[in-house]
Amino acid sequence: MPRVRAPEFPVKYPWLNTEKPLSIESLKGRVVLLDFWTYCCINCLHVLPDLKYLEQKYKDSLTVIGVHSAKFENEKEVENIRQAILRYDIEHPVIVDSGMKVWQSYAVRAWPTLMVIDPESYVVGFVSGEGNRESLDQLVGKLIAEYKDKNAIDFKELRFTLEKQRKPLSTPLAFPGKVLAFAITSMEAKQLHQNQALLGEMTEDNQSVDETVLPGPANSVQQSLVGSCLFVADSGHNRIVVSSTEGEVLHVIGTGKAGLTDGKFEEAEFFAPQGMAFDAESQILYVADTENHAIRKIDFIAGRVETVAGTGQQSQEIAPRSGKGLETQLNSPWDLERVGDRLFIAMAGSHQIWEMQLDAGTIGTYAGTGRESCVDGNLAESAFSQPSGLATDRSELFVADSEISSIRALGIDENPKVHTVCGSGELFGFGDKDGRGDEVRLQHCLGVEYSQNYLWVADTYNHKIKRIDHRSGTCITMIGDGKAGLVDGRGVKARFFEPSGLSAIGSHLFVADTNNHVIRRVELDTLEVTTVDLAGLCAPDVCLPDR
Repeated sequence: MPRVRAPEFPVKYPWLNTEKPLSIESLKGRVVLLDFWTYCCINCLHVLPDLKYLEQKYKDSLTVIGVHSAKFENEKEVENIRQAILRYDIEHPVIVDSGMKVWQSYAVRAWPTLMVIDPESYVVGFVSGEGNRESLDQLVGKLIAEYKDKNAIDFKELRFTLEKQRKPLSTPLAFPGKVLAFAITSMEAKQLHQNQALLGEMTEDNQSVDETVLPGPANSVQQSLVGSCLFVADSGHNRIVVSSTEGEVLHVIGTGKAGLTDGKFEEAEFFAPQGMAFDAESQILYVADTENHAIRKIDFIAGRVETVAGTGQQSQEIAPRSGKGLETQLNSPWDLERVGDRLFIAMAGSHQIWEMQLDAGTIGTYAGTGRESCVDGNLAESAFSQPSGLATDRSELFVADSEISSIRALGIDENPKVHTVCGSGELFGFGDKDGRGDEVRLQHCLGVEYSQNYLWVADTYNHKIKRIDHRSGTCITMIGDGKAGLVDGRGVKARFFEPSGLSAIGSHLFVADTNNHVIRRVELDTLEVTTVDLAGLCAPDVCLPDR
């Protein structure tokens, strides 16, 4: 493309991750990479590792600047953008592109778009979409070499005051994305004890049994899962927390460091885990390990974590396909729902619903072409837009289809079809409006749960919990006043901050209140909201939990 003078940033715009505003003029002598993004967008999130790679490789000659040009109304708030910067560990300066003025001045048309500016302040290239690390690396490297030969590049590492330095996050939970409530009945508990007794006898008779199934540790794990419990995806801390429904911490699984490591609970590593599904009979928790692009299995009898699907690398394919679990690349699995031996997966990165046959260990596309859209009908012809939440009534699978702010449904029995329960079905058809069918407006809904014959939806960017009659498509706001905050209370007097996950047990609905870093409990009979106190839980780098 021809060299074009890079437009200057507007003055008096908010900046984050820096003490003072930057300018194109002040960055002369350096290569500049502008990342036009919006924090709801899965493709934008996929670009972040590429930016981190380039920032580290060329830290003395490249400056990356995020230009946050918001899609949703909620994303225009500076504090919400700051929370996203903390959540995704963004370490470069970000300008808040109010009114999309910077977007327009650079003639950007899609998220994400990356603009490369040479040391003389000319735009010399751009790419849209994800998966462009290699081409960007080549262009940046070429520019640095060229201007080094001209003695026209300023080799100096710039340091900025980051949001995580300004206000370090040390809460017990960090951006919990999902929560799963479950109960083991007394009959199930009796069967578990019988199984454990048998396991102990087998151990005594066979000295070669692996140490991970010795009586004692396995029994202590198993005992703690009898009764009503919560699994919490402590996404920002890269771990899974297990507690009673009253908040007594039972297990912390994962070191807290981002990684893809199997092994014992205290050795395992996750990377921003999200949705979960539990098999009470086998005492196995399945986890959507989102940024590892993998499905993990937590075995509470053996006390170990194991990868069952994904290679650890993000798939760049969207065409429907299938294969063996550990040989198939995945793309940001965001939520899980188990129906018998079938594990359904909201594959947010490829805009599809996937299915894993747990007995066979195979995995593949169940519905969705991979095109980001809203298309109802046959599974093979259907289309979704960043599905992020799943629930079931055992005959249908319900989907929080976040980028079109709609609730979808698809059959899981004979002759399955896809249909839209409510919402606009359009990428820009969002808002906050109760009603019926396509007149309903949600705003980037991330969570859905089926309870008491209704769907409960985490209307994330509206900071509300809504109830939907999936038979008629009628949607009613039940909890939250629509303002971001942390306020307990009844019904619309309560406040949340981007709630993202829901799970019901009995008359209680548990909410992963993501930006408040807490789990909330709703009494469905009265709509009274309280905050769960996870007593003794600490952030990984602050203190050690009691057990």
